[in-house]
Amino acid sequence: MTALSLAMAATLYGLGATNPVHAQATTGSIFGTAPVATGETVIAKSASGVTREVAVGADGRYAIKSLPVGTYTVTLRNGGQTIATHDSVAVSVATGIEVPFTAAAITTNAQNLSAVRVVANALPSIDVSSVNSSTIITAADLQKLPVARNAESIALLAPGTVAGSSFFMGPGNKTLVAFGGSSVTENAYYVNGYNTGEPYKNLGGFQLPYGAIDQQETLTGGYSAKYGRSDGGVINQLGKRGTNDWHFGGQVVWQPRFLESNPVNNYYNSHPVIPAPIGPVTYQLENPRQPGTLNQYRADNKEWQTIYSAYVGGPLIKDKLFLFLAAETTRTHSTNVEFAANQLVQYNQDKDNKFYGKLDWNITDNNVLELTALKNNSSIGAGTTYSFDTDTLKSGPFVTNNDVTKDNAQFYLGHFTSYITDNATLSILYGKARFQDPVVYGNHSPLPLIDRADRQDPALLPPGTGSNGIVNSQVNANWTSAQAANGTHGLRVDFDYKLGDHDLSVGIDNMSYKARNQGPDQQNPFNPSLNYFWRYYPGDIVKKRELGWVTSMTMTQKAYYLQDAWQVTPNLLLNVGVRNDHFTNYNDLGKAFVDEKNQWEPRLGVSWDVFGDSSFKVYGNAGRYYLALPDNAAERAANRSTYIVTTYNYTGIDPTTGIPTGLTQIGKPTSPDGEFGLPKDPQQVTARNLKPEYVDEFIVGFDKKLDDHWVYGAKAMWRDLKTAIDDECSPGQIATKMQAMGVNPALTAPGGPYYDSLYGASYCRLINPGLTNNMLVASSDSSHPNMLVPMTMKDWGYQQGVIRKIGSLDLYLEHPFDGKWYGRADYTFSRGFGNTEGQVRSDFGQADVSKTEDWDSWQLMDGQNGELSNIRKHQFRFRGAYQITPEWLVSAVLLVQSGFPKECLGYYGPSGTGDPTGYNLGGAGNYHWCHGVRIPPGSVGHTPWTELLNLGVHYMPAFADHKLGINLDIFNALNQQRAIQTQPVGEAAYDSATNIISINNSYGQGIFWNPPRTVRLSVTYDY
Repeated sequence: MTALSLAMAATLYGLGATNPVHAQATTGSIFGTAPVATGETVIAKSASGVTREVAVGADGRYAIKSLPVGTYTVTLRNGGQTIATHDSVAVSVATGIEVPFTAAAITTNAQNLSAVRVVANALPSIDVSSVNSSTIITAADLQKLPVARNAESIALLAPGTVAGSSFFMGPGNKTLVAFGGSSVTENAYYVNGYNTGEPYKNLGGFQLPYGAIDQQETLTGGYSAKYGRSDGGVINQLGKRGTNDWHFGGQVVWQPRFLESNPVNNYYNSHPVIPAPIGPVTYQLENPRQPGTLNQYRADNKEWQTIYSAYVGGPLIKDKLFLFLAAETTRTHSTNVEFAANQLVQYNQDKDNKFYGKLDWNITDNNVLELTALKNNSSIGAGTTYSFDTDTLKSGPFVTNNDVTKDNAQFYLGHFTSYITDNATLSILYGKARFQDPVVYGNHSPLPLIDRADRQDPALLPPGTGSNGIVNSQVNANWTSAQAANGTHGLRVDFDYKLGDHDLSVGIDNMSYKARNQGPDQQNPFNPSLNYFWRYYPGDIVKKRELGWVTSMTMTQKAYYLQDAWQVTPNLLLNVGVRNDHFTNYNDLGKAFVDEKNQWEPRLGVSWDVFGDSSFKVYGNAGRYYLALPDNAAERAANRSTYIVTTYNYTGIDPTTGIPTGLTQIGKPTSPDGEFGLPKDPQQVTARNLKPEYVDEFIVGFDKKLDDHWVYGAKAMWRDLKTAIDDECSPGQIATKMQAMGVNPALTAPGGPYYDSLYGASYCRLINPGLTNNMLVASSDSSHPNMLVPMTMKDWGYQQGVIRKIGSLDLYLEHPFDGKWYGRADYTFSRGFGNTEGQVRSDFGQADVSKTEDWDSWQLMDGQNGELSNIRKHQFRFRGAYQITPEWLVSAVLLVQSGFPKECLGYYGPSGTGDPTGYNLGGAGNYHWCHGVRIPPGSVGHTPWTELLNLGVHYMPAFADHKLGINLDIFNALNQQRAIQTQPVGEAAYDSATNIISINNSYGQGIFWNPPRTVRLSVTYDY
């Protein structure tokens, strides 16, 4: 029995073995050895007609690279005569499959070695052609494993991944994934080689219909110089293609409401701790009526779903032209009772339609053209909203039609491959995409939003008012333009040439992005005079908040690379490469405000076949990975924006609208980030010597056979964030430095020529925290020149620069399919520490990419150094399947993880009352201090461990020739519902007149929870 047939079995049953890692790869390779003889060649022919023939080298080795994924027949020939053949060789993406032709086997059967049966007591060879590891899940795996039907759920099967905060949702309203501790915006998504990432903030990506997925590669780290633009992870999907046989099929999936367990309810703290007074400061509960009462009635918050999908594929011209089409429509209904303060219940109807089409044309044996069309159209939230009384648990009058979020994406790709000679291959990929992403609001209310009505002064409420105050029919704080849209286009060219022991590659990788009318609009389209909403605070304080910055911008990303895969010895492979990236971001006027050139990224990988028989491999990888700023960087940073807060006392509340009356303004309008709607100078909004974000990564590992039944291994990884980009909002620190440079203090005071540039439109600037940033300060007086002010870490007041260091160790044990069962178990130990999560903030859901509250002031960073949001110290994974009979199969997926780091955000400093940055004007405490104590993330504990078990039962009856499948999947079979993220804000408000700090009633309570047990039933037919 050959290693080939077991490699095929490993692929079909998703063993996740070590593979070569190419983040945008669409091809794999076949390699091996053969007895040396003159005129000897190896031919690989796929089921879709692709044929490649190469000569066997003088050393008896051969390699066939850049093969489209699929099933191949591999034949050894000499002088036109077939010597030996291997059938059903499954080539996976970015994977080298070893197909050896041994002298002994050829002597035994000189004509045909294809009649090889998969048996139970051998292992596939370890892929020694790779320098790293990834997890590949095939279509066959997806038919068996109980996983949710999206790319992110598949990615969570890979070690080192965690589900991102539910504050951040991708296209189709899918929760995202964090890789190796990085933030959820630092990943890349690809379909058939083209970047399908959400183009504005890079929050997730568009993906194939589930039934059209041929393979998904989940890359958790380390890849060659060919690929870049990610310092997190990569989700790389390849779609199915037509073959020489016609196939068609369909599926119906039903997730019924009545088989879903009731979600657990969420209550305010029953016995909240009131801290001891600090000096004259005393503490009291924000709302004394709320302890132990219902914060969110979740028992009715259920979801039920129906999915219909179909596909067809086959030859239009045998061996020449092939077609594959797939479509999928998902209808989801759900109920959502909001938190008690909102007094609303929504009845939602979501639609998600996907289409995939692929045309493969084998122009000649040496020239192949692939055309792909992909459409993702989703409509989220259609339905109606009613009032809801948490005291009686009853819904009330109709409030409004729901807001409907639409994401309509279309991708068109062309990929040409030319096998110029046995040693030279040219690949050209061009793609173009359009995204229509308006939010079409169903709410026509002309009233302003009433936020936190539960804080309204009880003495001013009419008798009989519920415990959560008075609201109205408005549910929007702002509006989004119906003209919002994005577009991308990209060109990739790769040339590969084999020269002796060297496999040389060179290429370019370019992408362009354009966004129009993005971000919240300030004006209510149904009441043009309304551009604000009201937020209540304890006591008699209310604040009017005005915000809006709908805007446009563009971005380009260009790169070129050089790569050499050098077979130093028969047992030692060395991958050496270098990549150069160039990122440019433009504002709404087409002026560049970020232009990062000459980002040199060295990559080094090594693979050692220790015994020379593919039974034990030691490998390592070291590389540098740069990350671009997404298009969103211009929003609020380089373009006009408005965020104004005006504070009032009030003496009454309108009993029908909740609008405050008897207003007396307190002080002048303020803006937390100086956003008064003024234009911004692109030269002032970024440091003049700004450097791009990058990570250095180091990996070492091994894979080894354990007798004839098991394989095991380990991988250690270290990631160090060297440079990050975020914004600072501390103009006073720049003024202080200017004065230290000898500038007259009067020039930087109100009315001075340098004042407007500091406190006006360019209040916040993009910098590299921890490095010396040269800040341009313009003068409004021609008699005073513009100044370049070098701001060191000390000048900003920071105690530390950027820190995000993450180490992990993964241990795995795997049993390949032996005719009866397979399984894989991983244990991953991770430690991460630092003062920045990355481009977003998961603790309170801030999605201003690279413009988070981090680094806005040194006080906001005081106490920030602690545990990282996307690290789980302990993770255990298992996936497997057991073939009870040819008709019955059972499967399971288990994910066990330790918890999310908790924190307490409040007012600054040991006095317990500080707000030096002014951000508490917009809400509650924002500092890593609570009750006068510094509290770094994770220092007050973690959310509970979670143990999520999914089970599957699959029946494929013999009377239907095993083409009919009846499936039952149970998700969260143990119905374990635990909070996976909790409320981090500990202090709700501070009243300086009375020296009273209000304690947040819901501090430490769940924000997001494990979903309850659900059941999925499905029927499939594949012909």
